[in-house]
Amino acid sequence: MHSRDRLEQAFVLHRRDYSNTSLLIEVFSATQGRFPAIAKGAKRGRAPTAVLLQPFTPLWLSWSGRGEVRTLARAEAAGGALTLPGKALFCGFYLNELLMRLLGRHDPQEDLFAFYHAALTRLALGDDLDGPLRQFELRLLQDTGYALDLEQEWDTGEPVVAGRSYVHEPERGMRAASGVDEGLTVAGATLLALAAGEPLAGTAAREARGLMRAALAPYLGPRPLKSRELFQQSGGASTAPPLHEGD
Repeated sequence: MHSRDRLEQAFVLHRRDYSNTSLLIEVFSATQGRFPAIAKGAKRGRAPTAVLLQPFTPLWLSWSGRGEVRTLARAEAAGGALTLPGKALFCGFYLNELLMRLLGRHDPQEDLFAFYHAALTRLALGDDLDGPLRQFELRLLQDTGYALDLEQEWDTGEPVVAGRSYVHEPERGMRAASGVDEGLTVAGATLLALAAGEPLAGTAAREARGLMRAALAPYLGPRPLKSRELFQQSGGASTAPPLHEGD
């Protein structure tokens, strides 16, 4: 049982009202993973805790309880809120939704937590959105047991070559493209750059985007991502962030 007096690093992934004065929040903790918690009376008083319990704000939290839903005991800021400008805000919501859809509850993910914090920090800079998203997607697949090997053909074991084209086979990996393949092919150079964490632009960025959409699809299921719907409602393709809206 977690001690209500022990503060843990955490972020709020999602929140909604729970009665007139409380909140039901989805917590992502460094040591306890993802879990729901009730913040009783969070909207009450002169300085309500609800102001603090926002997505993208580094927090120190403590909670109590043994069941699926915990009770928040204490909340403190662990630093200033990460301000995500413009399209970066939708990218942040996208990361949160990926965590809520792919992470099991109460499954500690300390390394992924640190990677998530770093991705938000990069998004807050606002100068490169594709890079943090693609690297987080890859890391999330790896840490949830669905790692995507970008440097080796799954069927032959041969290394990926920059000058060749490849096709992604769901839940398997990459194989060399043949003349009968239709649909998305990805240049070997794009795969190697993505694996190395190098910046991607133009055609390479579009290829990487489509590839990661295909790689995540079997684990996300058919239900549409709400973060995608949000940015479409905000202005459609002209303002869409580099998620997986298609090109």
